[in-house]
Amino acid sequence: MLKALAPAFRLGLPSLIAGLLLLSACRSSPPEQPLQRFQFRHPAMGTLITITLYAPDEARARAAAQAAFQRIDALEDIMSDYQADSELMQLCDKPFGTPVPVSADLFAVLQRAQKMSELSDGAFDVTVGPYVRLWRFARKRKVLPTLAELVAARAAVGWQKLKLDPRARAFTLLVPHMRLDLGGIAKGYAADQALKLLKGRGIDRALVAASGDIAIGNPPPGKRGWRIGITPYDGGTNAAPPTLLLHNAGISTSGDTEQFIEINGIRYSHIISPLTGLGLTNRIQATIIGPDATTTDSLDTTVSVLGVRRGLALANSSPRTAALIVTREDGQSRTFASRRFRQLAVRR
Repeated sequence: MLKALAPAFRLGLPSLIAGLLLLSACRSSPPEQPLQRFQFRHPAMGTLITITLYAPDEARARAAAQAAFQRIDALEDIMSDYQADSELMQLCDKPFGTPVPVSADLFAVLQRAQKMSELSDGAFDVTVGPYVRLWRFARKRKVLPTLAELVAARAAVGWQKLKLDPRARAFTLLVPHMRLDLGGIAKGYAADQALKLLKGRGIDRALVAASGDIAIGNPPPGKRGWRIGITPYDGGTNAAPPTLLLHNAGISTSGDTEQFIEINGIRYSHIISPLTGLGLTNRIQATIIGPDATTTDSLDTTVSVLGVRRGLALANSSPRTAALIVTREDGQSRTFASRRFRQLAVRR
């Protein structure tokens, strides 16, 4: 190296400096393009999926978003309980008591679901498919299921009746007539997977919103996080809704503001209690912030079923998780926040 540099000294110091500057300029990388904000929408999973991202140009942004939407569509083909030919529905038609191999995505979702069932003592349960079928008919007819129908469905419901084998990546339905329903976790998982795909393409400043379930990546350029507002529950308060500043997290909200039905003068939520087989009758909205949208999607449903006291206890015991619960009774709203949630709220 010293020998190679020796001739340069004979050119004099100004020439040396000029040569070094030229060499440095040749080796430096071109300046990065400033990131621009793009937003794309796509219908899937019974809702409108929105992807907001920052990328150097529209071509790269659109290609990444389209790939993410394709990933979501593929997951819908796996986990939908509306599509008769989805992987989930085809597997549920297999004889009970027989181990059935499943795809990696489906097994991952079922593992997460069973973990939530265990943590919540069954308040979250993907085996509620028989109840869901009854409740869909009830909502159409505006007539509650009969006691005999509920008893027959109950025999096929219970998270411990679903057995998972990680080594074989298989599940077994342990009793007849079981039906799985992933409506309480699938959209969150899909949002997480879409965000993961975007990151794999070098786009890490992104947000994927699947209705009330949002997966959040790195913050926008120059910001500390994505500003997320929580919609007031049923317009029952004049106070400004809480605003959060989040990054690398998930957030989900579940409530009966839009999806409910009144039967015999009683208001029933679309959220079904695994204990009764009926929609919840307590007015409650749960917003959960957690490490990912798969967690928050399953936990907002769980907290709604558990109620305020047990729901807050579960949120407080879960790592990196916060909860805001709003109840409404006799025309009055009450708000309950977990310990971590109070630290997240942003002053306007």
